[in-house]
Amino acid sequence: MRDAVVVEAVRTPIGKGKPNGSLAHVHPVELLAHTLRTLVERAGVDPALIDDVIGGTVDQVGEQAMNTTRYAALSAGFPESVPATTVDRQCGSSQQAVHFAAQGVISGAYDLVVACGVESMSRVPMWSNVPEGKDPFGPGVAERYPEGLVPQGISAELITAKWSLSREQLDAFAVESHRRAAAAWEGGLFDAEVAPLDGVTRDECVRPGTSPEVLAGLKSAYYDPGFGERFPQIDWNVTAGNASPVNDGASAVLITSSETAARLGLRPLARLHSFAVTGSDPLLMLTGVVPATEKVLRKASLSLDDIDLFEVNEAFSSVVLAWRQETGADLSKVNVHGGAIAIGHPLGASGTRLTTTLVHAMRERGARFALQTMCEAGGLANAMVLEGL
Repeated sequence: MRDAVVVEAVRTPIGKGKPNGSLAHVHPVELLAHTLRTLVERAGVDPALIDDVIGGTVDQVGEQAMNTTRYAALSAGFPESVPATTVDRQCGSSQQAVHFAAQGVISGAYDLVVACGVESMSRVPMWSNVPEGKDPFGPGVAERYPEGLVPQGISAELITAKWSLSREQLDAFAVESHRRAAAAWEGGLFDAEVAPLDGVTRDECVRPGTSPEVLAGLKSAYYDPGFGERFPQIDWNVTAGNASPVNDGASAVLITSSETAARLGLRPLARLHSFAVTGSDPLLMLTGVVPATEKVLRKASLSLDDIDLFEVNEAFSSVVLAWRQETGADLSKVNVHGGAIAIGHPLGASGTRLTTTLVHAMRERGARFALQTMCEAGGLANAMVLEGL
């Protein structure tokens, strides 16, 4: 049976998703093109051999419309014969691209394929694809959930309340994310994965000086008296400090089979072992990482104790801490080089950003198995197990 392996993985530095952010001047097509170009250069492969480029982007509108991935491939100098498509599974869009790419290799549909993602939240802000006054959900969903769905920030607050997480716990987790990311930068652990762009060499949101005292001074990011009346259990503990920021960035991984890698002289970084995707309560929305983790471990015939490293996207501290309570995972193995709270969360790019960081961490630490999972809007989650080689 054919397998699927990652042979190269790169990302841009992650910039603030604001007009004054370090990458705000870069068109999203060019952000993604930079990672695609760097990917094939570092791998030493002829881009004409690539069977497909599968990219994730969440807000597919404006400068991120019209199949961004296709134009990024053209801008990167790939031959016109190389196809590309853009997918949307919300925050997990580029992790889903990895799943599709690997499954295509395993099935024999592809020999060499790129999974990637991009989001420029400075130029295309979140929800830009939903014009004011328009309903993206439709009457059937309104009938099924008559009290109405809620924004992600309210979901994060509901999770905080349901799992009895304190403000101190949320902030302490965020501080540790910054500490780990700063240490990884200082230790040169991101050098192999980051492709500097226009003089930007480091992630802009990592704050080495962050402390519990600093974060304790921040106000609730999502306080709303209407939702407070509807959900009296909420204590309004979610702040900008214990949530991921808005960001600009891109990332890409090159996937092939072990056989093709050997033929082309490529060195596999990790094998893509098992995959799962699941749906969950769209009100809590962000808890799908729990059943997704359970599902992918069953598919892999592994237990939690078999996993050496975890990447759990830090959309909010509460998501990872609730996941940890339910699974019993050892937090010392989770997001060992920091997570999205510190590094950033450029929506469509985050899936392959996590994969990029994870495969390099696996190589650096000699990990046998690793697990990546991401929560996604609408009550969805992706999960996959990687095997070290």
